[in-house]
Amino acid sequence: MMANFPDDQLWSRPAGVASPGFHLQHLSGVLSRLFSYARGEALSPAQREALKLEDAVSRPDVTSISLVGAFRRQVDVAIDELRAADERTLTTAREVGRGKLPSTVLGLIVHAAEHTQRHVGQLLVTVRVLRAGLA
Repeated sequence: MMANFPDDQLWSRPAGVASPGFHLQHLSGVLSRLFSYARGEALSPAQREALKLEDAVSRPDVTSISLVGAFRRQVDVAIDELRAADERTLTTAREVGRGKLPSTVLGLIVHAAEHTQRHVGQLLVTVRVLRAGLA
C-alpha cells in the first residue's frame, strides 16, 4: 500500500484524520511498547522519545520507505518473541505504563495485534484518499 507513496504527502491529514506518517510511526512504537510491557519491562528512554515523536506534525528526516522498513523490523521482532514465548507465562500479570494498569502477557499480545490491525486499516483508508486526490 505504501509502494511509491509520495513523501510530500506523508504528513497530510485529509479531513483532519491522522497522517500516514503518524500511523507508520505509531505502528512500530505500539508494538515495541506493548511487547516491552508483556516482558515485564518499563519503557526505555529511546521508546519514550519515539513516543513523543509520534505526534509530530511533520518529520522531514523520515521517508515512507524508512517508516515501512522500521515497521517491518518491529513486526519481525514481535514474531520472534511470539515464537519464543513460554505459553505457561501467558496468564502472568503485567502492569502497563506509569498508571500501572493491570493486564497479562496474553492481554498485551492480543492488544498489540488488534491495535496494529486497527491502525493498518486507518492507514490504508488515509493513503487511498490521498492517492485519489480527495484530500
